[in-house]
Amino acid sequence: MSQARTQRIEAEIQRVLAALIAREVKDPRVGNVTITAVSVAADMGTARVYFTPFASRAPAAEVQRGLTHAGGFLRGELGRRLRLRHAPRLEFVFDESVEGAARLTHLIDQAVAGDRAGAAAQPDAAGDSGDPASMAAPEAQDGSERR
Repeated sequence: MSQARTQRIEAEIQRVLAALIAREVKDPRVGNVTITAVSVAADMGTARVYFTPFASRAPAAEVQRGLTHAGGFLRGELGRRLRLRHAPRLEFVFDESVEGAARLTHLIDQAVAGDRAGAAAQPDAAGDSGDPASMAAPEAQDGSERR
């Protein structure tokens, strides 16, 4: 199967599953879920569905159990709505990339704040008075230029 066709099928599965989970799944463990990606096997036998709980009180493992429990229903509806002869078996996987990105963003923010605090705390070593001539590079002050 061509890569373009596989990507189109993955996008359609993602779109349909997001709508089904939001409107049709009544399991209280699931709640609000964002489908971040879908990866279909080459033989179309299985589809790995990556999800992230959105403002959910339940831990990701509980949400995953709820989605797995609703998997048969979701597979049937997916096959009907996409008119597939054989709908792929759905495997739900918690997508940790969102949490990883948030953790990295937090670390970067901490590093930037630390750099700013360190720069503000250091006294000015050059002792410049704001005079543009004193701010010039030493090579330019003696009149010689490098080329």
